[in-house]
Amino acid sequence: MASLNFEQLKERSLKIRQRYHELELTHHGTEWTVEEDALAFLTDAGLVGRYVMSQQGRWPKENTEEELKHKIGESIWWLTILAERMNINIEEVTEAFLVQTEKLTGN
Repeated sequence: MASLNFEQLKERSLKIRQRYHELELTHHGTEWTVEEDALAFLTDAGLVGRYVMSQQGRWPKENTEEELKHKIGESIWWLTILAERMNINIEEVTEAFLVQTEKLTGN
């Protein structure tokens, strides 16, 4: 599988989100707000936690490996969408986080 850079991630994510906006208009008459996108992200992030517990044998559901992988990817997608919708440069904030955290941890 090829590597994915931030530009490709943003471009492909926005195309997918636009398609979902079209479905929202068809089914509900309006596009989801940023707040609704954030809630959808939090729902998926919660599922990541549950599937991690399952993978680690701490939750009684089996065979969640593929679901875990999907939800991790979906969570990254949601964060990309949220950043774009709020005019936050995901590359810059990720780099700033890494630099700050590396300093704090002595890396």
